[in-house]
Amino acid sequence: MNNTLINIAEQIDRNAQSTPKKGKKGNKAQLIYAFNGTGKTRLSQAFKEFIVSQDKADKENSGALTRHKILYYNAFTEDLFVWDIDKYQQGEHQLSIQPNSFTDWILKEQGQEQNIARYFQSYTQQNLTPHFNEDFSAITFSLATGNDQRIANIKISKGEENNLIWSIFFTLISLVIAERNIAEKSERSTNEFDQLRYIFIDDPVSSLDENHLIQLAVDIAKLIKSNDSEIKFIITTHNPLFYNVLYNELKLPNGYILRRLADGYFELEEKKGDSNHSFSYHLYLKQLLQQAIKENKIEKYHFTLLRNLYEKTACFLGYRHWSDLLPDDKDVYLTRIINFTSHSTLSNEMVPEPSEPEKQIVTFLLNHLLENYNFN
Repeated sequence: MNNTLINIAEQIDRNAQSTPKKGKKGNKAQLIYAFNGTGKTRLSQAFKEFIVSQDKADKENSGALTRHKILYYNAFTEDLFVWDIDKYQQGEHQLSIQPNSFTDWILKEQGQEQNIARYFQSYTQQNLTPHFNEDFSAITFSLATGNDQRIANIKISKGEENNLIWSIFFTLISLVIAERNIAEKSERSTNEFDQLRYIFIDDPVSSLDENHLIQLAVDIAKLIKSNDSEIKFIITTHNPLFYNVLYNELKLPNGYILRRLADGYFELEEKKGDSNHSFSYHLYLKQLLQQAIKENKIEKYHFTLLRNLYEKTACFLGYRHWSDLLPDDKDVYLTRIINFTSHSTLSNEMVPEPSEPEKQIVTFLLNHLLENYNFN
């Protein structure tokens, strides 16, 4: 069959509406892998057009009502933010926000600038702070140095800029899920998203530093698992590691690969079970942990990598619980790992950085796994 992207969008919608197995709430998320240049971003646009086209009212007023049905993050989202050239010529660095309902709601109506700053710092560095101006039309940045000094009005890198944009979107969808999890519509603080059906995330890994790739996937998985509403997530990526972390964290029954064919048409291939493990995820985790240990650069997210490696090994070997693979004093090690991996990013409390003895736990537990469970 010659599938256009609209046909693929229709297929994704059918998958999301398929009857779940007994005892299941349904397919909360669909995960799609595609090489760069295949058409992931165009698919997000096609999917939006398909969903909106199903409602006659939305056809007549699609611009205003798009977010009533679908929220989507892709490369075009970044176009809402541009550096002010006039300010730059005056020696100032100001990131302007183009007028749009997307940021107006999250900033002006919901006052989420502090949460945005917190997410941004968790994906970049704690001493880099965004500052929103009074009418939320622009953002400046400052960098804290030693002795309580702060360098104001700095220009951040493109990667840091993308981190900020993702942090705004992630804050938005976190708030949306929290609102929709309130069963009674009359008790919600807003009914703006009562009709929302989909959240489409196109390749957020391109907007984040590699060191935070695992944590990003875990954060998205936690948000999806917390979703008790009928909202469905569609996530596309070109990154094998990101794909596999999400696949394992969400315990998905299947995944998909989007392919563009020689004739210009597309196909969406379903991948079930073990066929999703062809990206050598566990070997990549092992490599990342060994590199961090060698360079003495163990951070909080390395506990997540370690836990994922234990979980995958336990699943492969047929153990019921991954903690069964831990050495003696299992409860001690389990508690320490849980402390670093079960923290919700929606909480105002931050887990402190691991101490030197805690970093040694990562080394010890990795060596224990490699030496006792037949890693080659």
